[in-house]
Amino acid sequence: MRVVVVGATGNLGTSVLRSLVDEDRVESVLGLARRLPGLQVPKVEWAAADVTRGDLVPHFRGADAVVLLSWLIQPSRDLNKLWMVNVEGSLRAARAAGEAGVPALLYASSVGTYSPGPKDAAVDESWPTGGVSTSYYARQKAEVERRLDRFEREAPGVRVVRMRPGLVFKKEASQGVRRLFGGPFLPGFLARPGLINLVPEVDGLRSQVVHSYDVGEAFRLALVNGEARGAFNLAAEPVLDARQVGRILDARTFPLPAGAFRAAADLSWRLRLQPVPPGWLDLSRSVPVMDTARARNVLGWTPRYNAGDALLDILEGLRAGTGLDTPPLSPDTGGPLRIRELLTGVGRREP
Repeated sequence: MRVVVVGATGNLGTSVLRSLVDEDRVESVLGLARRLPGLQVPKVEWAAADVTRGDLVPHFRGADAVVLLSWLIQPSRDLNKLWMVNVEGSLRAARAAGEAGVPALLYASSVGTYSPGPKDAAVDESWPTGGVSTSYYARQKAEVERRLDRFEREAPGVRVVRMRPGLVFKKEASQGVRRLFGGPFLPGFLARPGLINLVPEVDGLRSQVVHSYDVGEAFRLALVNGEARGAFNLAAEPVLDARQVGRILDARTFPLPAGAFRAAADLSWRLRLQPVPPGWLDLSRSVPVMDTARARNVLGWTPRYNAGDALLDILEGLRAGTGLDTPPLSPDTGGPLRIRELLTGVGRREP
């Protein structure tokens, strides 16, 4: 089996590669990325490709599956660029897979594709996928799923799988996550549990987390199961709210009005102190809690890491400056004293 992984150098991509290397039925993997990494992985060869303008069909010919992971979180101040890469680029890749005769397309969607829903009951994959209107990320994830619906009608011979994970953490992705969501002014030493004494308790803020390695395993299971198709929710227990996080970190919680939290997020974004707009808070407060029974029953997927393990893992990575030798994950990408991050305008250009 030959597999092409588009967007293979990021948090999820490197975990998918990790799982595919251990799969005997996978003989070779082509990792595609805009910027080639120094990372060497058994069975994996690398090639440079851009989903917005490159000719992807030659890369896909002869493949048994394409795993589509390419996605930009930044620059958050350039929504046109994000749309062209995330929406138009994803569908260019899907159509190229169809044109190349690839029989399976596995796409990394997200909990963010879901319309607002309950926090006190879990929903399955049939919940509406309209996204959250104030989140560009959710709007774009939802739009890709709508376009994949049309793609499936136009290319019925392609088996399409859509993974919908919650927040995806691992320590090797810590520097990439910090650059994308924390920015250059967030010191890593603050990620020490002993220094996190207070956790804000915001109404409606309950999130599901899953370890990146476990998501990589879900992709592997779906790849080798020729009958698997459609959407799969991926998350580990427990659902994390302020009290759960407080227990994990041995910290106290304190109430914080959602309006005040959102105003602070908005102001800090406008002042370029951090790179994400307040729509991310809206997304976290709005998306439903997901039921993962379908992934467990159809794929035989069981997460090895619980949500607390995944949280502690990325905190360890933030403290230690852990990364991998790929442009999205390397500690060196930000430059000395994070100067390259500062030169991006904190959300104006891609880090």
